[in-house]
Amino acid sequence: MKAMIFAAGLGTRLRPITDSVPKALVQVGGIPMLQRVIMNLKNAGCSHIIVNVHHFPDMIIDFLAAHDNFGIEIVVSDERHKLLDTGGGIVKAASWLDGNEPFIVHNADILTYLDLRELYDAHCNSRSDATLLVSSRKTSRYLLFDNDMKMNGWINGSTGEVKPAGTNATDFEKYAFNGIHVLSPSALHELTSFRKEGEAFSIMDFYIDACRHLNFNGFLPDSQYSWFDIGKPASLTAAETHLAN
Repeated sequence: MKAMIFAAGLGTRLRPITDSVPKALVQVGGIPMLQRVIMNLKNAGCSHIIVNVHHFPDMIIDFLAAHDNFGIEIVVSDERHKLLDTGGGIVKAASWLDGNEPFIVHNADILTYLDLRELYDAHCNSRSDATLLVSSRKTSRYLLFDNDMKMNGWINGSTGEVKPAGTNATDFEKYAFNGIHVLSPSALHELTSFRKEGEAFSIMDFYIDACRHLNFNGFLPDSQYSWFDIGKPASLTAAETHLAN
């Protein structure tokens, strides 16, 4: 099983911590986030991982080397000359991710002990082109899903803006995206034609644009699980407190 970890972000919301360390190496409970994500993916069955880098890239490369890549194959997608955002990052890594099986994409700033194998298996047992981990948590932007949990659009809860144009948000349930998703080869191939390699763009732009002709499903685990976006000081503190308890 393959996976990609987004570790290239600037971590501006965590300054001044990220003025001297990449967000992926910010520690929670004494362990760098990148290590936590790698081990969670490894425990789910991932044996091949690609990590993109931009902000303090050599620190991440040295960290992986110092830990002997945690006993699995880990390669680096170097974005030090241009930060490509989430969609552009996947396109740059597409030749490595391409194959006959789905792959997991995981933000480095998401701390969770969700069984990622459950998410992966749910995707494989469906006919989805992509499966997105979602929840009912409060946020400013939501994805819109029908009763079958098929994605049909996006809404900005603060401004009321809805995409794609013409979508009636009241027809759908609203869920927040939790930063972990599984893509099938079909989604990857569409993604590589959506934007040229080297263009920076959000993966959400692709999901919104293609949700009417591809099957993007939301995944709501049956059991409760811990989840933290440690990209903000308040949530980093909350994650530290959770682990301490």
